[in-house]
Amino acid sequence: MSVPEYFVLDNEDRMPRIGFGTWQTSDDVLEKAVDAALKAGYKHIDTARAYENEATLGKALKRWIGDDEDKRKELFIVSKLPPGGNRPELVEEYFQASYNDLGLKYIDMYLMHVPFSFEHVPGDLHPKNPDGSMKVDLTTDIVSTWKAMQKLKDSGKVRHLGVSNMNEEQLKRLCEIAKPECLQVEVHILCQQKPLIAAASSLGIPIVAYSPLGSKALADMLSTKTGREYPSQLDLPAVKEIAEKHGRTPAQILLRYLLQHGVAAIPKSTDPTRIQQNINVWDFELNEAEFNELRSLDQGENGRICDFSFFRGVEKHPEFPFKK
Repeated sequence: MSVPEYFVLDNEDRMPRIGFGTWQTSDDVLEKAVDAALKAGYKHIDTARAYENEATLGKALKRWIGDDEDKRKELFIVSKLPPGGNRPELVEEYFQASYNDLGLKYIDMYLMHVPFSFEHVPGDLHPKNPDGSMKVDLTTDIVSTWKAMQKLKDSGKVRHLGVSNMNEEQLKRLCEIAKPECLQVEVHILCQQKPLIAAASSLGIPIVAYSPLGSKALADMLSTKTGREYPSQLDLPAVKEIAEKHGRTPAQILLRYLLQHGVAAIPKSTDPTRIQQNINVWDFELNEAEFNELRSLDQGENGRICDFSFFRGVEKHPEFPFKK
């Protein structure tokens, strides 16, 4: 099946459906990885204030763009409002910090990172209580925050606004104010988010999949803390068998499945070879039998990795998105 390489947004801007993720990447590694990604042809680069590496990304982008405005126009840069900024009066402050660090004239897409909120503690994006739990602000009003975010577009510093980690009910609530132009959520072979994707599709909201390969680093961290086993998606027998048939890597099969599933994906790697491989997914396709075999691997909510359990206490927030 033919898969478009872009989502076309409301003003005809194009959001590439394969992007480059930067979460959990240290400054010394990130700059080289971004250089490799840009050379490999990535145009969609995803970051967030909460990743605490936007200044380094900004340096890499500045070196790549130089004074060439056409190079800037080719890129689609995404950042996010952190949990501590989920208040109308703080949106501008947190956005401006990202804007300054990235050093761009505009950011292509700005997302509300999560629907829950931390207390605003200047200089601390992840404030904790003495017992290690998060300092959670239970008074978050995502509708008011969303209204405040709309004003960013008036400044010309943001071209598009979206959300991340929202459930269907939250999406519909925000659509009463203004339709998000993107929903970024965890989607991969074991957590395919079929009901949420169907709901977003009915609302005309594109889906971008984070952790499209299963986020081994996060899975390993959580496994150490909880003892829960997280299967390596690259080693699943069905994935390996299909990869062998096509002469592709397992990662390429997982990414191609997501593209044919109707979503964009932002794989992360710091290895130049894998960075190149992960964007080379346009010249083959999965047949119906292969697609259906991979579709059958879905574990629904049981396949979710990023349940925010690493932020102890957020499950008590009234806007926590994954309540049973």
